[in-house]
Amino acid sequence: MDLSKILVISGKPDLYELVSQTKNGAIVESLADKKRCPIFKTDKISSLNEISIFTSDSDKPLSEVLQAIYRKEDGKNITFDIKKTAGKELFAYFAEVLPDYDTERVYASDVKKVLLWYNLLNNVGKVDLEVKSEEGDESAPAEA
Repeated sequence: MDLSKILVISGKPDLYELVSQTKNGAIVESLADKKRCPIFKTDKISSLNEISIFTSDSDKPLSEVLQAIYRKEDGKNITFDIKKTAGKELFAYFAEVLPDYDTERVYASDVKKVLLWYNLLNNVGKVDLEVKSEEGDESAPAEA
């Protein structure tokens, strides 16, 4: 699963895919509605590849967390209403996916974001069990 071109832009609600780079920024496309818009060097941008979840030992890359959700849901979307679910229920679900997450540094808003991102990425076919190699050319199934 390659998340390097999937972006989170501060102040914008959706996830975006990098389409092209420009002199002053880039052109991105919303994964939710496929609308394109420019972003600039002054925007705070993060690639999903750079995001990780705190665990008791170290950090777990977001791609591994998304793959764990994918396995738990058998490749389907999460069916409960993420936005209306209480914190305790979200944490119980997240503990099934990532049992060693750091309960003091991972907040309910973080869990909601990850679960919403999973559904969005799964809807557009970006979540899979493939692990990209360093070169990005070869792929191999993830270990269970």
